[in-house]
Amino acid sequence: MSEISTKPYLLRAIYEWCTDNGYTPYLAAAVDARTLVPREFVKNGEIVLNISFTATSGLKMDNDFINFHARFGGVSREISIPVDNVVAIYARENGQGMAFEVTPPAQQPEDEAGEEKHNGPALAAVPTQQDNASESESEDGPDDNGDPPKKGGRPTLTRIK
Repeated sequence: MSEISTKPYLLRAIYEWCTDNGYTPYLAAAVDARTLVPREFVKNGEIVLNISFTATSGLKMDNDFINFHARFGGVSREISIPVDNVVAIYARENGQGMAFEVTPPAQQPEDEAGEEKHNGPALAAVPTQQDNASESESEDGPDDNGDPPKKGGRPTLTRIK
C-alpha cells in the first residue's frame, strides 16, 4: 500500500485556519482534462476559486478530489478538482497560505530520452512593486523597521521554502 500524500491534509488545515480566523479561503488550481470547472473562467491554464462556506455548497475535500457546487453568473455548477492539480490555497484578505507544485498525472508523455515532459502550468515567483523598489533603492536588504504590513491593495501569496 502506497503512502498518502500530505497535500490533502495541508489543504484542509489551511482551509480550516482561514475560516477560523474569518478569512476567505481561495484555491488556485491547474486545469486539465480531469478538472471539472467552468472553462470560461480559466486563465493561462489555471483557475482561482472562492471556496468559503458562503460561496460553496456541499464542499468535500477528500484525499484525491475537492468537490463542491458554486454559482457562476447565478447558475449552479458542479466543481471537481484533483488534489494533484491544486497550486495554492490562501486567505484572500492577507495572502497567507501555502503554494504547491502541481503533481503531473501518472501517464505523462515521455520524450526520446525517456524523461517525462511537463507541459502544464508552473508556479513562478513574481516580484512585488515593493520588492522592485527596495532593490533599486539600496542593497542593504529589506526594511527591518518592524512595521506591520500595510492593509489594502491586492493580496499576494508568499512562497516559503
